[in-house]
Amino acid sequence: MAPSTSIELREFITGGDPAASPVASIVVLHGLGADGSDFVPIAQELDLSAIGPVRFVFPSAPVRPVTINAGYAMRAWYDIYPPSADPALPRREDEAGLLESQAIVQQLLDREAERGVAPERTVLMGFSQGCAMTLLAGLRAPRRLAGLVAMSGYLPLGERTAEEVAPANRATPLFMAHGDFDEVVVPDRGLAARDALTALGYRVQWQTYPMGHEVCREEILDLNAWLVKVLAV
Repeated sequence: MAPSTSIELREFITGGDPAASPVASIVVLHGLGADGSDFVPIAQELDLSAIGPVRFVFPSAPVRPVTINAGYAMRAWYDIYPPSADPALPRREDEAGLLESQAIVQQLLDREAERGVAPERTVLMGFSQGCAMTLLAGLRAPRRLAGLVAMSGYLPLGERTAEEVAPANRATPLFMAHGDFDEVVVPDRGLAARDALTALGYRVQWQTYPMGHEVCREEILDLNAWLVKVLAV
């Protein structure tokens, strides 16, 4: 199955041989307003030689108006609404957009399986809005994944997670990381996601770093070690 025609894809295979048969795949979802090229340099810093050739897939989200940014059209996995003036009210979420992009992400996972990389050898990874999509789609994927990487994000549609997670992915390990000084997605939202998933029995490796809404060198090293562990043959 080909992924949705509304997105663009970038790819590379580690090891320098584009004809090599990958032994694992990592699908990386970017944040709001970025595109598939955003995490290519970070992926190139990872040393996965102990695993063998790994295919990285970098989709670009569809372009859509984003309410919180005055309706400006940009690459976004879903719309984001301004927070309510009443902090006691639940956050309004773009359920339709979230589910639309969940289907796109599942198509990408299915595509890797069709190309010879089994789901249990595929990691889904995302930053910020891409992190939210990783948790939404990854926990609901019908076949077990090797792991989920959730960086500087939060758990969308959280009140439905317990009843909607796929049995196949109830034991999937998670690497979750957040900046202590994140001003875009405040650390409490990352902590809430961690606590909710831990309460459901997930194995979460939780990391924090003295940074804002970004990625740091120490985080890349910790992620590298985790990927080598979960993708070990």
